[in-house]
Amino acid sequence: MQERHDAPLAPLTTFRLGGPATRLITAVTDAEVIDAVREADASGTPLLIIGGGSNLVISDKGFEGTALRIATTGFDLQGTRLELAAGENWSDAVARTVEAGLAGIECMAGIPGSAGATPIQNVGAYGQDVSATITEVVAYDRRSGETVVVPNAECAFSYRHSRFKEDPTRYVVLRVRFELEDAGGLSAPLKYPETARALGVEAGDRVPAARARETVLKLRAGKGMVLDPQDHDTWSAGSFFTNPVLTAAEHTAFLTRVAERLGPDVAPPAFPAGDGLVKTSAAWLIDRAGFTKGYGSGRARISTKHTLALTNRGEATTEDLLALAREVRDGVHEAFGVTLVNEPVTVGVSL
Repeated sequence: MQERHDAPLAPLTTFRLGGPATRLITAVTDAEVIDAVREADASGTPLLIIGGGSNLVISDKGFEGTALRIATTGFDLQGTRLELAAGENWSDAVARTVEAGLAGIECMAGIPGSAGATPIQNVGAYGQDVSATITEVVAYDRRSGETVVVPNAECAFSYRHSRFKEDPTRYVVLRVRFELEDAGGLSAPLKYPETARALGVEAGDRVPAARARETVLKLRAGKGMVLDPQDHDTWSAGSFFTNPVLTAAEHTAFLTRVAERLGPDVAPPAFPAGDGLVKTSAAWLIDRAGFTKGYGSGRARISTKHTLALTNRGEATTEDLLALAREVRDGVHEAFGVTLVNEPVTVGVSL
């Protein structure tokens, strides 16, 4: 277990933003993770868990307490059953399952971050969510002081949400278990229209899993969603805002605002979200509110490739980023009456 003091945290995040931590511990085994958490809890020291750093917005002042970087490794594939250590690189793990001819997570290729973060956010992209393949999550329960196994049914998965996100100070994810599909080297049925179009097939069709993965990587790269140190469009947390989920009444009011602003013939994206709810597109809202690709003149700007990504152009501060995020959030609300919610976790700051 490595330990540093007054350690910079910006290099551990994809935004490359944030001040130092009073103390930074890097744990490479589950036992080291648990020991570090127990020590912090016993002493009452604030604790920040860091995995791949792809979903963190850290204050310019940094973090007064112990930052615990989980760098555990472990890729165990037995037939169609996969167990990943929390510190495993997610995108690399996806590639290895595709190489093994298995389906279920191939359309989540290129998502930055670590495996341990996937159940917390119910990570998903291009028609797949990890909730569809996760069977169990092994976690350290800070309340009971024990390691617990949480089955899928008890994870309370919903859109970009879970029980782990609902109660962020209780659980520390150690391992994630999946049940994948052996479809003879083919992908799972494609659910996302953009992916199907790019592959020249219909939604619901299967294609070779490797081809689906490569297509998703190309789509993501075209939107600046695949990490590249030389491309400031990728100095982001991916999608900064979640897609709004509206009640029937909220959706009706939203459509009225759209008609007033853009005309009666404009139909915003709408997707059923269960129980009478409707999900619409945050990217559509941002763009139609006037925040187009490349918007901004400061050190933090909207990506030139995708309106949903807020980016550090190289010398931004966290406050620069937050100022842009607030401008976009408030502008969308003024235009359409919909309040966007940030997807990244904020540390020491808020919108």
